[in-house]
Amino acid sequence: MKYYLEMTLLPNSDFNLFTLWSSLFEKIHLGLVEIQDDQGRVPIGISFPEYVAGKKYSVLGGKCRLFAHDEATLMRFDAQRCLENLKDYVHCTSIRPIPKKLSGYAIYQRLQPKTNQARLARRYARRHAMDFETAFTSTMQLLEDKAPFEATYKMAFRYCDLLDKTVSTPFIRLKSLSNQNLFCLWIKKTDVLVSSGTHFSSYGLSTNSTVPEF
Repeated sequence: MKYYLEMTLLPNSDFNLFTLWSSLFEKIHLGLVEIQDDQGRVPIGISFPEYVAGKKYSVLGGKCRLFAHDEATLMRFDAQRCLENLKDYVHCTSIRPIPKKLSGYAIYQRLQPKTNQARLARRYARRHAMDFETAFTSTMQLLEDKAPFEATYKMAFRYCDLLDKTVSTPFIRLKSLSNQNLFCLWIKKTDVLVSSGTHFSSYGLSTNSTVPEF
């Protein structure tokens, strides 16, 4: 990765930081989908320079950086078009070469929390031949008989709303493009010593490709 651009969120009384992250990341995702190859791989990775994950609190911060191997790739992404409706809420720099002095590298990957609720959702997905995201975010309807001669009534819940407080990874709440359900995109950061890989998902995340830290 040799070039990057940086986006800074500008929350105000109309939109807080969490709402802005949802709006911005949805647009970033759509922009990356447009440049993915036939295997769903994207040549642009994302980082969160103010990322904090701890026992007391976890935040993504107010900035993100998009990295690519060459300037042309970031130009093809076209950040200005991506941010057309968010210009008052997000500041985007021009494309720049990464600094010569780096503090290291990091892997930012999507995390599916291993909670009881997530395990139940995966089990439900297997039994009903659906993907995990749909099972985790869709409203489930349970029927229960109140009495032999009374009508049944419905109980509704979503597995994602039942997440316990042991999950400390920062997340962005997004809407699925396939079914319009809301879901949490949990993002895990791992610091590493050397760079590797150049392919990312349409969220700019990867389980093995790194981005520079500075």
